[in-house]
Amino acid sequence: MEEAGELAQAIGKFQGRSGEKIQMDKQVVIDKMAEELLDVAQVAVSMMFVLEEDYRIDLTKKLKQHIQKLKAKGYIK
Repeated sequence: MEEAGELAQAIGKFQGRSGEKIQMDKQVVIDKMAEELLDVAQVAVSMMFVLEEDYRIDLTKKLKQHIQKLKAKGYIK
């Protein structure tokens, strides 16, 4: 997924992962991260609807299972 790579790149710039100094203003980098994260979320949601429509995946059931997993891990109550 191209958007995930772009998000990773934005995060890497923020953290200076490639050894480069951050040339961009911190807020600009954070804004870029938010934009890329929204792109990733949009693609993920679109993919879920494709699974539902083309492969008859029950998204309601999957969501309930996911919530149970989050509860079991203590992420939510």
